[in-house]
Amino acid sequence: MSKKKYTIQDNPFVVPTNDGKTIKEHFGLASDGNSQISIAHMKAPAGWSEPFQTPTFDEFTFIIKGKKQFIIEGETIVLEAGQSIKIQKNTRVQYSNPFTEVCEYLAICTPAFSMDLVNRES
Repeated sequence: MSKKKYTIQDNPFVVPTNDGKTIKEHFGLASDGNSQISIAHMKAPAGWSEPFQTPTFDEFTFIIKGKKQFIIEGETIVLEAGQSIKIQKNTRVQYSNPFTEVCEYLAICTPAFSMDLVNRES
């Protein structure tokens, strides 16, 4: 019998957070050891934000529900459900949800997300 050429992920890795955001990594370093890509389903609560950071990976974001704000090298951009963005590696960015509803989105990072690659400002 040949080996299956697909993987179904029904038990994603739940990344521990302390800011109310839920992160479920379906494929990536934490979930299956893949260092090439991370695919995560996220929910950011109303009022959530992260510090500015300069990741050394490309990040693609697709908004499923709600809105998400990005400050990218000084420019403020708001995406709504159905919109997506690619932010190139080595770009200074801040992610937030200053709105009144939860923002649900997919984040895809290449290579895979790792805290060592984020470079968050304090």
